[in-house]
Amino acid sequence: MVTGMVLGLSRAIGETAPLIFMGALTYVNYYPDTPLSGFTAVPIQVYNWIGYPQAEWKDTSSAGIILLLGLLLSMNALALIIRNKFEKDW
Repeated sequence: MVTGMVLGLSRAIGETAPLIFMGALTYVNYYPDTPLSGFTAVPIQVYNWIGYPQAEWKDTSSAGIILLLGLLLSMNALALIIRNKFEKDW
């Protein structure tokens, strides 16, 4: 069950296209100053950064994409580790 939850979360992180098309209306264009401030999802933020013409925003959007990719790969690795740990016990 734990592996399924981790893989489900990984899939949700990996599927950003529906979030961009349907969730772009919740875009927040200011910097959150507290943990309880409003914020937007990272894929939507990366999508907006790519649209800016300056080269600095291209670097920032690349860093956001690498962050999401690293998170996705680490979640899948965690699922494999959990699965292998509990398979040995059976």
